[in-house]
Amino acid sequence: MTTDITSEGLMAVYEALEASPSGEVAVKLSTGEPGSNYLRTDLIGDLVQSLDAVIVECNTAYGGQRASTAMHYQLAEDHGYTEIAEVDIMDEDGSMTLPVTGGTNLTENYVGAHFADYDYYVVLSHFKGHAMAGYGGAIKNISIGIASSDGKTHIHTAGRGGSMWSAPQDPFLESMAEAGKSVVDYLDGNILYINVMNRLSVDCDCTAYPSELDMHDIGILASYDPVALDQACIDLVYAADDGGSLINRIESRNGLHTLEHAESIGLGSREYNLISMDE
Repeated sequence: MTTDITSEGLMAVYEALEASPSGEVAVKLSTGEPGSNYLRTDLIGDLVQSLDAVIVECNTAYGGQRASTAMHYQLAEDHGYTEIAEVDIMDEDGSMTLPVTGGTNLTENYVGAHFADYDYYVVLSHFKGHAMAGYGGAIKNISIGIASSDGKTHIHTAGRGGSMWSAPQDPFLESMAEAGKSVVDYLDGNILYINVMNRLSVDCDCTAYPSELDMHDIGILASYDPVALDQACIDLVYAADDGGSLINRIESRNGLHTLEHAESIGLGSREYNLISMDE
């Protein structure tokens, strides 16, 4: 972890993992709706270009400026992403299916059809609140984030189908963990995770009009374990003097259940050792 939320700080936490990506490298991030707190290119550009990576995303299932491929590519350009890297909307050609093992809700996960085009994934997440999941971090980015538009609905409804807005909450949270595990199982170690804890709104980057920020920036954290990473970020929010709004959002959606289920199915561990790079 570093509290230096700059391009240099981001590079430092990445380099501390001593990763050795090979082949085609993808950086998975949220392109964000207009007006949201998406990750800016002046922060992430050096890392993306140092990896010679493609920025990857998938379309949404709920409307907005990222619901169709053409609009999504335009938004990626508007937000400056096409200036620093090639951008691939991975489900522009539909979905591919990943098996889910050990889940209680899903047996399959539907990700963007281009998912298999990449050999290594750097999952770069803006940690924040979320209207449905309570919070968004690494687990959400590898589940909802890598899911195709159809796959997003499948996760939201916990495989039951129907309206994604009326699905039972805990099975939805569990399904995020299960979908994320299918991605991790497929990549077999060729993945790492970075969470950026800045512009900490209770709303996610899928919201064009997020709530006003009422919490200070915290830092950048990196790990090979998405569960440990998200847990560490949650703990930092709970330890903050001004984390009340985000804590309420997390608890009101039972957001910690995602971590509970993720650990129970073997996606990762909630135990961690937080190493500061500032000392």
